[in-house]
Amino acid sequence: MVRLIGALVGLGFIVVLTFSLIVGASGFITEPPTESIEHKFHEEAKHVSFPSDGPFGRFDRAQLQRGFQVYKEVCAACHSLDLVAFRNLQDLGYNEAEVKAIAQQWAIEVPDINPETGEPTTRKALPADHFPSPYANEIAARAANNNALPPDLSLIAKAREHGAAYVYSLLTGYQDPPGNLPPEARPGEGLYYNPYFPNLNLAMPPPIVADGQVTYADGTNPTREQMAKDVSAFLVWTAEPFLESRHRAGIATLLFLLIATILAYLSYKQIWATSKREVRPAGPLDPENMARREFVKADAAAEGRGVEG
Repeated sequence: MVRLIGALVGLGFIVVLTFSLIVGASGFITEPPTESIEHKFHEEAKHVSFPSDGPFGRFDRAQLQRGFQVYKEVCAACHSLDLVAFRNLQDLGYNEAEVKAIAQQWAIEVPDINPETGEPTTRKALPADHFPSPYANEIAARAANNNALPPDLSLIAKAREHGAAYVYSLLTGYQDPPGNLPPEARPGEGLYYNPYFPNLNLAMPPPIVADGQVTYADGTNPTREQMAKDVSAFLVWTAEPFLESRHRAGIATLLFLLIATILAYLSYKQIWATSKREVRPAGPLDPENMARREFVKADAAAEGRGVEG
């Protein structure tokens, strides 16, 4: 009875699954899914290479310093770097005195508490401080940006598909909407068309608007593409500050495993390859167990409790 009930339940599941498959397939054939406007006009990130790409990638310190300058002069007014401290800038090639000067001269002061009155106040940043947020809280940030919340940029290169290439494409991808863009997908008031943004329209105005917007100290020509690439490389560093160490550790580990594998193979060929392995029978094939089993069978046959053989 139990087997019959189980068989009926299983058969019922099969019928339901088959019916669902048929209904879904017929619906897909008769009413195929239509491509959304966002999917039709969205473009994949541009192909752009960075010195940190690949297993042997390394950061270009000069490029990172230029990217930090772009962030400081263009992006810091709206976007925070909550996970980065001023002292981390020493990894970019700045010395201790330069880091102190950068922290002291930072336009946004660090929130603090007045020890004498206990009232909230602000102070100049110290190298140990993390980069302060340009807004007091999320409400203030949304109020200043058409109800859009500027994301923190500390991990943006890891949080977005295509990473730094997406950041570069977004910064260089602002353009007028195409003529065939449906009215409902056109940017409204306070929005800007960018085909590299998932829903095509975003509240952030073009941050890099012209060549020469930032003057590089090393004399590099500050074109829009160069500034976008430099700040994208800088954001790769903020998201992966230990990237070079990981690359070195990975390469060292692979070399160690390769050498260990070669030594193990040579040891096998030298010591064990010609050695004859002896397989000891166990379980039912053990000679002692087989003899004991035959004895028990013979004894049972003699007593009439079994059949010999």
